[in-house]
Amino acid sequence: MLKSKTFLKKTRAGGVMKIVREHYLRDDIGCGAPGCAACGGAHEGPALEPQPQDPASSLCPQPHYLLPDTNVLLHQIVSAWRPGTWASVASSLRLPGSLETYVEQEQGENANDRNDRAIRVAAKWYNEHLKKMSADNHLQVIFITNDRKNKEKAVEEGIPAFTCEEYVKSLTANPELIDRLACLSEEVNEIESGKIIFSEHLPLSKLQQGIKSGTYLQGTFRASRENYLEATVWIHGDNEENKEIILQGLKHLNRAVHEDIVAVELLPRSQWVAPSSVVLQDEGQNEEDVEKEEERERMLKTAVSEKMLKPTGRVVGIIKRNWRPYCGMLSKSDIKESRRHLFTPADKRIPRIRIETRQASTLEGRRIIVAIDGWPRNSRYPNGHFVRNLGDVGEKETETEVLLLEHDVPHKPFSQAVLSFLPKMPWSITEKDMKNREDLRHLCICSVDPPGCTDIDDALHCRELKNGNLEVGVHIADVSHFIRPGNALDQESARRGTTVYLCEKRIDMVPELLSSNLCSLKCDVDRLAFSCIWEMNHNAEILKTKFTKSVINSKASLTYAEAQLRIDSANRNDDITTSLRGLNKLAKILKKRRIEKGALTLSSPEVRFHMDSETHDPIDLQAKELRETNSMVEEFMLLANISVAKKIHEEFSEHALLRKHPAPPPSNYEILVKAARSRNLEIKTDTAKSLAESLDRAESPTFPYLNTLLRILATRCMMQAVYFCSGMDNDFHHYGLASPIYTHFTSPIRRYADVIVHRLLAVAVGADCTYPELTDKHKLADICKNLNFRHKMAQYAQRASVAFHTQLFFKSRGIVSEEAYILFVRKNAIVVLIPKYGLEGTVFFEEKDKPNPRLIYDDEIPSLKIEDTVFHVFDKVKVKIMLDSSNLQHQKIRMSLVEPQIPGISIPTGTSNTDLNGPEKKKIKLGK
Repeated sequence: MLKSKTFLKKTRAGGVMKIVREHYLRDDIGCGAPGCAACGGAHEGPALEPQPQDPASSLCPQPHYLLPDTNVLLHQIVSAWRPGTWASVASSLRLPGSLETYVEQEQGENANDRNDRAIRVAAKWYNEHLKKMSADNHLQVIFITNDRKNKEKAVEEGIPAFTCEEYVKSLTANPELIDRLACLSEEVNEIESGKIIFSEHLPLSKLQQGIKSGTYLQGTFRASRENYLEATVWIHGDNEENKEIILQGLKHLNRAVHEDIVAVELLPRSQWVAPSSVVLQDEGQNEEDVEKEEERERMLKTAVSEKMLKPTGRVVGIIKRNWRPYCGMLSKSDIKESRRHLFTPADKRIPRIRIETRQASTLEGRRIIVAIDGWPRNSRYPNGHFVRNLGDVGEKETETEVLLLEHDVPHKPFSQAVLSFLPKMPWSITEKDMKNREDLRHLCICSVDPPGCTDIDDALHCRELKNGNLEVGVHIADVSHFIRPGNALDQESARRGTTVYLCEKRIDMVPELLSSNLCSLKCDVDRLAFSCIWEMNHNAEILKTKFTKSVINSKASLTYAEAQLRIDSANRNDDITTSLRGLNKLAKILKKRRIEKGALTLSSPEVRFHMDSETHDPIDLQAKELRETNSMVEEFMLLANISVAKKIHEEFSEHALLRKHPAPPPSNYEILVKAARSRNLEIKTDTAKSLAESLDRAESPTFPYLNTLLRILATRCMMQAVYFCSGMDNDFHHYGLASPIYTHFTSPIRRYADVIVHRLLAVAVGADCTYPELTDKHKLADICKNLNFRHKMAQYAQRASVAFHTQLFFKSRGIVSEEAYILFVRKNAIVVLIPKYGLEGTVFFEEKDKPNPRLIYDDEIPSLKIEDTVFHVFDKVKVKIMLDSSNLQHQKIRMSLVEPQIPGISIPTGTSNTDLNGPEKKKIKLGK
């Protein structure tokens, strides 16, 4: 049956538009209950349970189904939170869209009231319908709502109805479920003292008016990892004057949580502050002790020069909360029998959360998930509720789950719907596959990768042509042949965005059949590829470029070390070795030419773990060694990416997926320039080329590691490279590579961006057909937004995995003393780098509940004077490293100063593990 509604709408241009809304009502939708005589047992999609398990409810002793209203579902969905929950709810909510349950919106009735009435109609229909199943059927539908009026109306209409709290409390066999109830508003469970701490948030209507008039600015709230009393707000839009606003102090942060969209009011210039150099962590258990917070806030404010001051503001309202479930640990209350406890999130940017639980003893020492429900004005911390228990702290499986959840890495097994689009095994290349594809199996192609690599994206070849020139090929796995646009496999790959590499685990973007088998360019098997082939002269100048889909057969799968041995071995002259030597020679020319154009050669400390084959615990930790072959592969991947970027932009000027690296603002370089100046070196930062040349000149014969430290510091000054759609941006330049255009083509097994680029290139060379979404720049922009987020989260997850395995390594090693270099100085700490391990950490010089040493911080030099000892950036120090397990809440690597010796600060060389962990231990903590 068709029902339609017609109304007129005035357009912006002043015209009138006729709108017709049609509802197609069906009479053939089953109730979902198996064996229902009235429906003839017919139903679509997931069915209801044939006989619901008795939940032992004191309110509803007989078997029943639950029908929650919309608000209950929205508030409580997180209590059963798992990745994919929304999808499962959407597929299981099957209110009949039939003649009996459809309701029209009545005159004077708002949308919410109409929605409530529709759910009550459905509940009543179900109860009446289920009676028809059989004479002795006692099944009924219970309506769950927290809306008092909605509940009263349901009861009047004869529908069994309860609030969520009433129903959960009636489940006598599961009292722990009470902990999972979400608070209904910010006003419940307020601290009894009632003291107002924060100013009231303005209503959304006033915020919107203020933003429109310029009184307020809208932006994303970014909490600091190092200082819980400081945050920044990144302003949305084109406000170049005030792109970043600093917030300092609890009252100015005003209950905003990391990633919230907030409205801020800019303070008068006389109240502007400089970013703080103090490292502060919230360690207080007493949530009402706000006076101590005010004392700590005064530490942030010190005299600084006028040019150091930044635009400063305060949060006046929340435009959109971006809360999520948080992983962390319970800090059990010191008060015996107390149900109120503080939860400390693993992410230091998230405030502690106050929860009520009867399971504190069980949950202590375990990783749990908690959700925020609200943040009243008179509470130091937000209110929340317990969601679920992840496992014991310190266990590898638990900690891996925590870091994946915290960084929003999709990691559940691929669904059957996704796996259904994989090729059927055994698979082989068919005649159809060879259409529009060149046979390159005769070429001497090989791959060069890290040891243990099974997802081999790329392979290379180099051979001399009859005319004396060289043919060089980069051959990339043809993943887009297997992942077709729009199907479930494509959608899941797009959602994941990237493969995530942890220390002993890989979270694949595509199922293993593709990543480690059919797409992987393993040796001695035929594989489908997308090839970029150049004709070059011996000076690495490109004469011709060809792109073609191909079939290849790699002749060797080498590690970087194995390839280097072949190149360096004088008695090896086989085809593979000859090819590698040709590639290496050209790569050196290409790199030299890139650097001459201004490409940056930066550095970042990377570590490699050697794992025990049985326990999988780290038994050795080393800084990663880079060889010529690493650079060789990198140069040809860069060249292929640039060549492909030019081609797809020529063909799709508005729809090319590209990658850019913005130039950093001059303020980013301040720390680098000051650090170099402290060593009588000059770093120029006006262009990438001048920066690269400055870094090349910044050498010290007596301090060879100085140049590496400067490059590490320069890396910290850089902006994040991002994907974008060419039709949505004018600036294509890649600052770090000094390239006017760039994209990602060479890793489609592990990056979805490359899959899209392969599809664009395939259309450009006539090897595949296009589809509507490929040439929709708005949809491409949305894809880029997700890819940028996933890429950033993958990087953070990888760093967290390294940090955890570093803890495991030092747990077994005990105390270790090593030389380190100072990377940064803070007001109360130094941040050091230990080259041997590629490990970075913070040495604190202030101790809780003990007299503080005399500290003098100079931001201009920069330096930190402790008593009579002055520390500068790049100074060499000696530190002790150990795992501090005294606080299960945050087990961490702790670093303490050994040399230079400062009485009362430095740890004597012979200090034992017991000395550091005993009652008189020195609380010098690792900040990151």
